[in-house]
Amino acid sequence: MRLSSLILPLALSVAGCVEVTSPTSAPSSGGGGGAPVSSMDSTALTSAPAGFQTVNANARFAGVVRRVEPIAEAQCRQATRGSNCDFAIYIDANPSEPANAYQTLDNANRPVIVFTKALLADAQNTDELAFVLGHEAAHHIAGHIPKQQGTAVLGALILGTAAGLGGASAESIDSFTRLGAAVGGRFFSQDMELEADALGTVIAHDAGYDPVLGAQFFDRIPDPGETFLGSHPPNAKRQETVQKVAANL
Repeated sequence: MRLSSLILPLALSVAGCVEVTSPTSAPSSGGGGGAPVSSMDSTALTSAPAGFQTVNANARFAGVVRRVEPIAEAQCRQATRGSNCDFAIYIDANPSEPANAYQTLDNANRPVIVFTKALLADAQNTDELAFVLGHEAAHHIAGHIPKQQGTAVLGALILGTAAGLGGASAESIDSFTRLGAAVGGRFFSQDMELEADALGTVIAHDAGYDPVLGAQFFDRIPDPGETFLGSHPPNAKRQETVQKVAANL
């Protein structure tokens, strides 16, 4: 009982968000194609949870959302059955948060995408914003949170059970369960990032942006390299994925 009661909360905490990070850099005006502007969910324009802002708080980002969100939602409806494809997109109002974007689910299982103010300021152009937004939407479309929860549960079960069978104390079993959840949650994370890069490329392209130009933000962020069980793949591999997908569009 003790082991099984720990697994689900651990899986949820491991898989709660998927991050793209970027260091501080000077912003400049950028590109973006000529896709028609579509209306987005009015709730994202007029209301936001405590601690967050609507996308209208940043005019450049709001313009990107108006074009990318309908494409992402159409991709979601086409690729999934029964998934909530009504994205809620917000800006983290905390100015001290580092450059970051993540996708998660709210209590009603609605997909939520959040950009920090630092990432909005760091973006060199609208193509980068569109690519990152497409990437985060792709995580939801591909079902990465439940997949990551599943691998976290499996990892927790394997290590926790092994510790229990080996006669470990309750405290040690807890530690092994947490370790198993962390390892399991990261087991396929690099593949998920590349999958989100590929679909995010399609979404940004279909919204009229240049995903290859957008993926140049990988040139400015720390390269995780070939790290065992690292959460993100090497930057060069991610750019290669974007370039290959874009070449076939």
